[in-house]
Amino acid sequence: MKLAVPTETRPGERRVALVPDVVKKLVATGWEVVVQTGAGTEAAFSDAAYTSAGATIAPDAAATHAGAGLVVGVNAPDAQGAALVPPGAVVLSFFQAAQSAEALRALAGRGVTVFSFDLLPRISRAQGMDALSSQATVSGYRAGLTAAEHLAKFFPMFMTAAGTVPPAKVLVMGVGVAGLQSIATARRLGAVVKAYDVRAAAKEEAESLGATFLDLGVSAEGTGGYARELSEEELGRQRAALASEVGASDVVITTAAVPGRAAPILVTEEMVDGMAEGAVVVDMAADSGGNCALTKAGEVVDHHGVHIVGMANPPSGMPTHASFLYARNVANVLGLMGAEGALAPDWDDEIVAGMCVLRDGKPVAPVAVEVLGGPNQGAAP
Repeated sequence: MKLAVPTETRPGERRVALVPDVVKKLVATGWEVVVQTGAGTEAAFSDAAYTSAGATIAPDAAATHAGAGLVVGVNAPDAQGAALVPPGAVVLSFFQAAQSAEALRALAGRGVTVFSFDLLPRISRAQGMDALSSQATVSGYRAGLTAAEHLAKFFPMFMTAAGTVPPAKVLVMGVGVAGLQSIATARRLGAVVKAYDVRAAAKEEAESLGATFLDLGVSAEGTGGYARELSEEELGRQRAALASEVGASDVVITTAAVPGRAAPILVTEEMVDGMAEGAVVVDMAADSGGNCALTKAGEVVDHHGVHIVGMANPPSGMPTHASFLYARNVANVLGLMGAEGALAPDWDDEIVAGMCVLRDGKPVAPVAVEVLGGPNQGAAP
């Protein structure tokens, strides 16, 4: 089966879905891999490296897609890319159906099957396929570095002949994979770190990395390792309890997300007003609306001397290792669905079924059913 790796079309995207090391292994198991020229350049993977790994380099997107049985990307294709996917083929990527409605309709009309890493079940057996976690690791690391870059102070304590410089005080909101990596990075840089999460289970993990966990009396344990959405009453109590902690912090890093919904506002404008001039808010949820009321995705907002950094597509800022990790996740999914150069998904497998957005053009995931207007929309099987 031909496996196509097109160049990403999302503005600012620097990652690539497969790296040469993984391509070499896939070719050895029977896959015919075709990579669009320049697809890996931004991630420091040359066309020559792909050729050496056994891939064929295609001159453009049309040639890359032609005859492909499987198209692998980081993001969902745009409308033009969706129109190039051969009828009946399979697409594997991060595919947020609600944000990619036009592409979803085009793929449904072509009888395409779509699998999305966004829908991967959070179970032990799927850990090696969990691209959300692998990319969150990159995002969390970058958030810590971004905070240190924008803060006009040292992160570690310094004892000098001119006097002692106290360490920076960092508050991390949301102790998932990204939050834990933010904690670890800030601690490595010498900051004093506090952490908060509505999931009580996060306490032990945060403390294991040297952070002090804040218990504000608001718990929202959800399913699949995620937090559930808070009620307005719970959000009010949470914000009131967080206000003093935010005001006392040099840096606030926010990572909170609810799958399929806009990011919850954790840091209000009033909280930012209570921060000292020169303080920094790094908002990792900027792409889904932001955890700070003042966040603008991809911009640094100066609000009375407090800088709010809206991190857009954080993993793309470290594309080499982000691509390396993502490609390993892709290879593990392909190993589950067909290790000998062809796809033979077991539809009774909860991972296969859980990741499916479209099956032969028919919407399967609830969000796809909603976007397409019903389970009977799409191509005929």
